Amino acid sequence: MENLISLVNKIQRACTALGDHGEASALPTLWDSLPAIAVVGGQSSGKSSVLESVVGKDFLPRGSGIVTRRPLVLQLHKIDEGSREYAEFLHLPRKRFTDFAAVRKEIQDETDRETGRSKQISTVPIHLSIYSPNVVNLTLIDLPGLTKVAVEGQPDSIVHDIENMVHSYIEKPNCIILAISPANQDLATSDAIKISREVDPTGERTLGVLTKIDLMDKGTDAVDILEGKSYRLKFPWVESESILLIPPEYKHLAHRMGSEHLAKMLSKHLETVIKSKIPGIQSLINKTVADLEAELSRLGKPIATDDGGKLYAIMEISRSFDQIFKEHLDGVRPGGDKVYNVFDNQLPAALKRLQFDKQLAMENIRKLITEADGYQPHLIAPEQGYRRLIESSVVTIRGPAEAAVDAVHAILKDLVHKAISETVELKQYPSLRVEVGNAASESLERMRAESKKATLQLVDMECSYLTVDFFRKLPQDIEKGGNPTHSIFDRYNDSYLRRIGTTVLSYVNMVCASLRNSIPKSIVYCQVREAKRSLLDHFYTDLGKLEPKRVSSLLNEDPAVMERRRDLAKRLELYRSAQAEIDAVAWSK
Repeated sequence: MENLISLVNKIQRACTALGDHGEASALPTLWDSLPAIAVVGGQSSGKSSVLESVVGKDFLPRGSGIVTRRPLVLQLHKIDEGSREYAEFLHLPRKRFTDFAAVRKEIQDETDRETGRSKQISTVPIHLSIYSPNVVNLTLIDLPGLTKVAVEGQPDSIVHDIENMVHSYIEKPNCIILAISPANQDLATSDAIKISREVDPTGERTLGVLTKIDLMDKGTDAVDILEGKSYRLKFPWVESESILLIPPEYKHLAHRMGSEHLAKMLSKHLETVIKSKIPGIQSLINKTVADLEAELSRLGKPIATDDGGKLYAIMEISRSFDQIFKEHLDGVRPGGDKVYNVFDNQLPAALKRLQFDKQLAMENIRKLITEADGYQPHLIAPEQGYRRLIESSVVTIRGPAEAAVDAVHAILKDLVHKAISETVELKQYPSLRVEVGNAASESLERMRAESKKATLQLVDMECSYLTVDFFRKLPQDIEKGGNPTHSIFDRYNDSYLRRIGTTVLSYVNMVCASLRNSIPKSIVYCQVREAKRSLLDHFYTDLGKLEPKRVSSLLNEDPAVMERRRDLAKRLELYRSAQAEIDAVAWSK
């Protein structure tokens, strides 16, 4: 059981060292979940005397008014017999105090450092550890004495401020309340009992301690209180003075008396509470560690301090973005399939909408054939007319080809935006996020221009050179194909023109089918493939030319995020330390 109390001592010290005082904040608190003994009483109720009797040393500040102005977490450590007693403050970790008058002065000085030389109070605790052969392992929290009025130098709110501070400690269900009440005052007016009853009406976790029995009026005694008749608690009342002060007729109460007995009783109760709370504390710690790690992961790593480290960090973050972008294209993440949809649905549908048969209407054929002949009518076949009809039809494929290039460009831009939003580190650095986004967009624009040029060239190639074999394979009919003996007027009859239109449409459809396959290849080669290979190449080149100050500006981070990361890291350190301490106690068993 002593291991359990030592465990709580260590975790409480770690809490204070790392800024966890149990106050309301945006961070999870471990302090509030730890079992503790809070010493509560009115001013001049004898709180200091009780604590000093437990320790066996005079070490607390004395005086009138509010002497205790900050919570004092007092941790007692039993050491081997014959060892020299000493004290240590958490804020002075390498200094040992063997003079307890100096301990008293340091408590006063440390209080003034936090509150100033005034009568203000502070919720930030002072941690004091005392090592002695004459104590039991125990942790007590001495709270400012309750008061009824503000005195000179104190704000009007001091009464409520102290009550609120005391409440914040004793309202927790894992807190044992050590209620100090002077015997020479009516128990009904006891500040300690009154405030304890507010949070523990059944007295399940309140230990009553009666002080100043030697100052009771003549003819009165404390038997009714000690026997629980005046105010019943679950645990027997304890008298803090020496047994020698108790009249002989009340010696049967001696088993409850004395500071050593009080300390052992408190230790026993604390051990019981700790034992019952450990599983819950372990569960809380494990869950909180996971939550803190997850949030730290979302916030990203802290910024490097040297120029080389910053440049390396930018490169690593950029590569992370680039990898996520590639994963979208390769199907590891969603979105890349939209490119195939352009080739499999959008482009074919656009080609179908061209309606070449309308382009090759009878009047259009007659017009182009006649114009192509010029002053010299064709002799056998209207070759120039064919060329013009084919060119005027094929050139319309430029529209769908250009639209396919733009559609894939839009998809790639969308995938860039998705990759940026999915790159955790880029959320951390807004300037870098903008710079990477701009660099990627500029690269995609260059790739679109190259793709559009190459793809439209494919169409233009089909216009500039016809496939001769197609026409050679056509059946030759001299009589119908243009016998020179026929009159010029027979040459432009509907049947003849219709045959020309059919031939041209057949050729154009063949070209269209070919381009339907070659246009996607050109787009993938010029846009998709290049985006995968060199999306940020220009950015990397320019990055190496930047001044260090400009590089640093890319890693400018929201100050609130930086502060949050620091706070989370400190709190995670606390929880991991507590986790290790609990595990060590478990293994020791």
